[in-house]
Amino acid sequence: MNEMTPDEFRSLVINFSEAVESAHMSHPDFRMSGRIFATLGYPDEKCGMVKLTPDEQANFIRADPDVFRPVNGAWGRRGYTNVHLPAAKIDRVREALDVAWRNAALKTANSARIRPVGHGHAAHLFESSGSCDRKIAA
Repeated sequence: MNEMTPDEFRSLVINFSEAVESAHMSHPDFRMSGRIFATLGYPDEKCGMVKLTPDEQANFIRADPDVFRPVNGAWGRRGYTNVHLPAAKIDRVREALDVAWRNAALKTANSARIRPVGHGHAAHLFESSGSCDRKIAA
């Protein structure tokens, strides 16, 4: 099996709809609507990272422990998952990236759907449901 390269990881990520490469803490990151869903080069050049939920992370680690590992510390406990590129298969990495991208897309959709209206302590939340807004208990 050939090792996955950082350029192959980047190529997979950039093919997702609305994916944009940026930089964060001196290494490349990939965002969808401003939300990071993957990074490259941390903690070293042989690693990528996908932002999963803790349950999703556990499933990927269980299936491929040589490829997927939690990031150290609190970030890892929140689902941030390193991808060890030399052991990775393209199809499996694409699957993890798809999950991470969908998580970012869902958060973007949810934040656009629920928005604060008003000022200070008197602010109310409204949820858009098509052409009408319906009040949600704050």
